[in-house]
Amino acid sequence: MKDLTKGNPMRLILAFAIPVMAGNLFQLFYNLADTRIVGSFLGDTALTAVGATNSLNSLIVGFLTGLANGFAIITARHFGANDNKMVKKSVAAILVLGLAISVALTLLSVGFLTPLLRALNTPENLLAQSASYFRIILYGLTASMLYNGCAAVLRAVGDTITPLVFLMFSTILNVGLDLFFVCVLHSDVAGAAVATVLAQVVSGLLCVAYIYKRYPVLHPEKEDFRITPWLASQLLGSGLSMGFMMSLVNFGSVLLQGAINTFGEATILAHTAARRLTELFMLPFSVFGTTMATYCSQNWGAKKPGRIRSGMLQSLLICWIWCALVLLVVYTAVPSLVKLVTGTETAEVIETASLYLRIDTLLYFVTAVICVLRNALQGIGDLITPIFSSFLELFGKLAAVLFLTPRLGYMGVILAEPIVWVIMVIPLIVTSVKRLGRLPADASEPCAAEGSPR
Repeated sequence: MKDLTKGNPMRLILAFAIPVMAGNLFQLFYNLADTRIVGSFLGDTALTAVGATNSLNSLIVGFLTGLANGFAIITARHFGANDNKMVKKSVAAILVLGLAISVALTLLSVGFLTPLLRALNTPENLLAQSASYFRIILYGLTASMLYNGCAAVLRAVGDTITPLVFLMFSTILNVGLDLFFVCVLHSDVAGAAVATVLAQVVSGLLCVAYIYKRYPVLHPEKEDFRITPWLASQLLGSGLSMGFMMSLVNFGSVLLQGAINTFGEATILAHTAARRLTELFMLPFSVFGTTMATYCSQNWGAKKPGRIRSGMLQSLLICWIWCALVLLVVYTAVPSLVKLVTGTETAEVIETASLYLRIDTLLYFVTAVICVLRNALQGIGDLITPIFSSFLELFGKLAAVLFLTPRLGYMGVILAEPIVWVIMVIPLIVTSVKRLGRLPADASEPCAAEGSPR
């Protein structure tokens, strides 16, 4: 466990963020490997079928990931306040609420899968493969919630190494299973989906076993499962806020995907490749966002707003240095990266994906601010501003679908996100300055943190 309320903020943030970064890199490695395996052994059509589900996949899985991280903010707050009893109660409630929500979401999404894919304008020749792949992914949502919930709770108490180790193992297993199903058993895209779900099950069970063995503070007892309305409201408020924040972001991408799917297979494949690389390039933003959620929550519970301000500024500095490095890479090597990710030699695919990246990376500096501030505000209990900012993103992408893409085609998709980023960052900056600028520099005066009724 790691107490983020004491010591040098920069060192603590980096010590927390680096394992999270490594874990996300392994996850991205799997995504890239999965893309390459499907593209190389099953062909461009199969890869396009998988790519046509990307935004919907991100919407649903992103909601559960955000939900788990939001739940864990409450755990981190009680841990920062040295309230071990409430830490246990929050873990028990996370298990119950996470299971109930993931099962309900599975039943709902599987039941409406085909209409959802049709609503995204998935080409008819891809519909069967897309549905076959994504249906299996949906059956694994509870396993995904189990791992993400356990990993989020471990990070809430400062342990970022254990989730990394299990994710590394899971990722390697995932790639091995991908090759086994696709290359040995000659399965179609469904085999790649089965490999993903099996790896998630293994990583989730390993996390549970490790927590049981090593962290007594995270062991809920029988009475801890008597969830009070106050605790449920705290968890659901934080969890649903972060989950909906992620969903609104991804729902905007779903709207764009519906427009993209009308531009033909070459454009769908190009966008799939560009988004895979975008996930890699934006990785530090999400990592430092995750770090800020836990760091700010622990320090908010400990009534140390001065450390919150310092940590936010230092995280932004690191992210901006990364932005400069990304620009250098994109403007020198992006066509080769597109080829590496997809295995394609189609000039239209390579040129379209490269254009997307060369334009959007210019505004990554703004995206870094969004990710850091949005998660920091969640960490200090602001459940409104991050969602409002995400609504701006949703409406911006909807406007792009209605007005830009009919006139500019795929260029409308490329321009949509940079325009939206500039708009949505404004309320985050204003609220952060208002909420943190007027608070004391240390714990000598309270932050007006929430109480902890039992």
